[in-house]
Amino acid sequence: MINRPDYIGEITPFIDKPLVKILSGVRRCGKSTIFEMLHDELIRVGVPADSIIAKRYTEMDIPEDLSAKQMYDELIAAMGDRPRCYLLLDEIQEIDGWEKAVNSLLESGRADIYVTGSNSKLMSSEISTYLTGRYVQISVFTLSFREYLDFKAGSNLSQNELLDEYIRFGGFPIIALSDFDEQSAYQIVNGIYHTVISRDIVKRHRINRQDLFDRVVKYIIENMGKTFSANSISSFLKSEKRKVSVESIYNYIRWLEQAFIIYPCERYDLQGKSVLKTQEKYYLSDVSLKYALLGYNRKMLDGAIENIVFLELKRRGYNVYIGKNDTKEIDFVAIRRDERIYVQVCVQIPAGSDREVGNLMEVRDHYPKYVVTLNEMDTGIENGIRIVHLREFLLAEKW
Repeated sequence: MINRPDYIGEITPFIDKPLVKILSGVRRCGKSTIFEMLHDELIRVGVPADSIIAKRYTEMDIPEDLSAKQMYDELIAAMGDRPRCYLLLDEIQEIDGWEKAVNSLLESGRADIYVTGSNSKLMSSEISTYLTGRYVQISVFTLSFREYLDFKAGSNLSQNELLDEYIRFGGFPIIALSDFDEQSAYQIVNGIYHTVISRDIVKRHRINRQDLFDRVVKYIIENMGKTFSANSISSFLKSEKRKVSVESIYNYIRWLEQAFIIYPCERYDLQGKSVLKTQEKYYLSDVSLKYALLGYNRKMLDGAIENIVFLELKRRGYNVYIGKNDTKEIDFVAIRRDERIYVQVCVQIPAGSDREVGNLMEVRDHYPKYVVTLNEMDTGIENGIRIVHLREFLLAEKW
């Protein structure tokens, strides 16, 4: 098991606090492994091993009709007469009404509770009803480049070669742990994707026309990082003689978000200092999902590194937006409490073009501004704007 200490560092302040700790993220991003690390950390700080109760609630691990009441009774029985237990409940969203059971356990004062799930219905209205103000959410992502290097500690490849691999293969831990060829890696990612689609979306939401749903998803993935709307998708499908209502497309997008396949990125008006509700973009939870479905080619590089930078900003706790500055666009405005950074992303800065640097220069404040590129020859400082290689940006302790 390879440690991901950033997540343990995020969880540790909440150990023994009367809050449900909810770890959420796309399937196979490493949540279960983080639970194993948490188990070891609890023992390290003196928790008796028999006071840690770990349960998995995947379809393969539980009876199909297990109720929340049965789950509650089983956990109470497992706790016995111990005054304090630590409950690690994996993939709990598979149990209808789990919120009530967890709320009762929390109110007993005998349980420190940690749950994981692969669907943001974990954060649904039921939680608002039963756990208002008594939970903390920790978002789990696929591997950062720094974590990827840790996973590849025994490799003979240089950092730049490993970066190239990271861009092409993505950050699912199962891929990083082995030396798969490209075809095998994409096969595995394709399997993860289809598990999410079939189990978390098609089955859960009873989608009858999966062919139409698949075509909408393909369109969305083809247009990652670009502006589109439900109306534009509907018009495109009409041109292919397929009919899908705008309402259905909105539902499909929402369900993809709930399953952590995509993340929305809203537009932020730098002059009005407000979030705009139109022309948002979407990014994938891992770039490999696009290659697994569409194949990999170099033309995808711009979109891939933009997606990688977006995820890195999210991992570090920033709220990430597309910047609108009058008629100019900034790829990312990232805000975290009173911090802010502006980021433009490109494979290389085109000769004679000032879009990347020029758009940032028109932002009249003193927050850090970056252009992130794959071209070492472009790097440097221009008019106070740092032009950095993607590797340097991803590995920086702070920006």
